[in-house]
Amino acid sequence: MPNSNGRALICGGSRTPFVRAFAEYVEIDTIALAAMAVRGTLERSRVPWDAVDAVVWGGVILPPTSPNVGRELVLDLKLPSRVEARTVTRACASGLQAITDAVAAVERGDADVVIAGGSDSTSNAPIPMPESFIRKVGPVVMGRKSGFTDYLGLLARLSPTRDLLPRQPRVAERSTGELMGEAAESMAKRHQISREAQDAWTVRSHQRAEAAWTSGRFADEVVPVKLPDGQVLARDTLVRADTDMEKLAKLRPVFSKDGTLTAANSTALTDGAGAVIVASERAAERLGLTPLACLRSSAYIGVDPADQLLIGPALAMPRALARAGLSLEEVDLVDLHEAFAAVVLVVRAVLENDAFARERLGMDRAPGHIADEKLNVHGGSVALGHPFGATGARMVLTMANELHRTGKSTALLGICAAGGLGAAAVLGRV
Repeated sequence: MPNSNGRALICGGSRTPFVRAFAEYVEIDTIALAAMAVRGTLERSRVPWDAVDAVVWGGVILPPTSPNVGRELVLDLKLPSRVEARTVTRACASGLQAITDAVAAVERGDADVVIAGGSDSTSNAPIPMPESFIRKVGPVVMGRKSGFTDYLGLLARLSPTRDLLPRQPRVAERSTGELMGEAAESMAKRHQISREAQDAWTVRSHQRAEAAWTSGRFADEVVPVKLPDGQVLARDTLVRADTDMEKLAKLRPVFSKDGTLTAANSTALTDGAGAVIVASERAAERLGLTPLACLRSSAYIGVDPADQLLIGPALAMPRALARAGLSLEEVDLVDLHEAFAAVVLVVRAVLENDAFARERLGMDRAPGHIADEKLNVHGGSVALGHPFGATGARMVLTMANELHRTGKSTALLGICAAGGLGAAAVLGRV
């Protein structure tokens, strides 16, 4: 049957302020953060809650006992019980995955109005116990016939040093054991990205993010959060207007003694959430929504984690452009996820490298240069932070708002993700 819904449109959204992990949101879990972003989205757009058909949510650090965060936030917000919900995970591209899934559902005719986005709370990440602890404790705790003597025997077999000390979670590749920062360090060295260039990008990111706050751009998309102590948090806490090269030069490398990556030119562990409304043209007109943008194309790709783990955006972005029938030069805005300043600089460099284009993209010549005035116009994750599941939603929301506000036509997004994944999307102004 033909679909009468028409295009799927992005019709606004909201995000929480992004904060450093173990700070203001330490008592607020990912489901609560998600609910705050969705509530703000519905209230600001004035979408009737009973108009929502579905929720598609992105997350990386999922609560062990309630991993379908999308469904939990539907129940917590008391949306109609018929609202179906699912949670998707694609590492750092999870928020974008949720939005592309929502667009597909609307354009198939499966739904008229979908809330899509993502959240993560590093502060509330489960702390893993040693496997030896699980193997000793599991049979006793899960055994139906376990009694007092079984527990006493268990205590006698547990070693305080080997079994009882929790392990610090590592953002490392399961297949290679390599930390993401180590991979970025290797890429920076391979492509001759200097410490000075990374620090200069970091200063730029903070300055542009601060300018976005000063101009009111971010205030339009960030919903204030009431904290457990009664205070209200209304803006991102990681942005530093006074960041400069002199301060950054004093910081030590964090991933290798003679490396170039520091705590400043790498994104911080962050808590936060973001959401957008994806509606059919028919529903947008019926509900009086203001369309901001549409998704013209998207692309996801994998790379060998042992070979430039974070190079994925350089492969996914040309593919998304081709699917949208555009060249890099024709795009008005480019938003690249700043997992590390080095990654942005590497991706930018290889996209203008003819040899890379021939070897990795199957193209005769490089996609081209990304002009400074087009790239990350309001800063990025280095300054704002990176709640793993929320960053894709933040990028879509900011770029959709920017297209609508400025009258520009297109925005290209690129995201690197753990596991050797790359993601990209092209947004078009409506």
